[in-house]
Amino acid sequence: MEKSTLIGIGLGIVAVVGGMFLKHAPLSNLYNPAAFVIILVGTAASLFVGFPMSEVKKFPKLIKLVFSAQQLVPRSELIRLFMDWATITRREGLLALETQVDDIKDPFLRNGMRMIIDGNDQDFVRDVLLEDIAATEERHKAGALLFSQAGMYAPTLGVLGAVIGLIAALADMSDMNKLAAAIAAAFIATLLGIFTGYVLWHPIANKLKRLSKREMEIRVMMVEGLLSIQSGVSTIAISQKLSVFLTPTERLQLSEKEGAVSEQTAQA
Repeated sequence: MEKSTLIGIGLGIVAVVGGMFLKHAPLSNLYNPAAFVIILVGTAASLFVGFPMSEVKKFPKLIKLVFSAQQLVPRSELIRLFMDWATITRREGLLALETQVDDIKDPFLRNGMRMIIDGNDQDFVRDVLLEDIAATEERHKAGALLFSQAGMYAPTLGVLGAVIGLIAALADMSDMNKLAAAIAAAFIATLLGIFTGYVLWHPIANKLKRLSKREMEIRVMMVEGLLSIQSGVSTIAISQKLSVFLTPTERLQLSEKEGAVSEQTAQA
């Protein structure tokens, strides 16, 4: 479970409810079925008009992504994995890695490993893997755009909801108390539109972009590692090359682990 998503939504609800409470605005006004229909159904209608069905139907799956922890191979672990493979390759050749392929869980990495074991040209391997990355990134952008557009439509629909509410309120001005309550209720649609747009849809789009960026960085790292193994470089060279993908803290931790492993090997 991705805790930050739940924390963010919870804090957003607390901000709205707490703000209304501090401003002495009746919380009962939040129960406004008409506002929910206008905003939620209206936003859905806009997405159906603006996007093909093949993309809209991915909406539930994308929602699930932002609530689920991203499962990626840790970068430091990936470096150690490539170093182990480089050691095997330099001792026994690329074909010795064939026994390792079935143990690779990541489909992208597994496919790349099979390509270099099959003896494909290095430029060909690079082109195929980078094209795969580019195609995946485009699909991710389309998913994030779905929520970006929802975030743009929702606040405007909130204004539409307020106008509809005002039309209904001003239709009967005989009772000023009821009129005031009706006008207050009309603006709930605006509140809901702004809330969903800027607390839900736009932030979800941003999170999807961040998740995609992290995944693509890992894949680029995999490409560099695979090509390094195919070139037959040393384990030290692979560590130095792939360490550029790590943060300074991660580099320090990796060097400390490598030092500990070297010390244990020397003592053995």
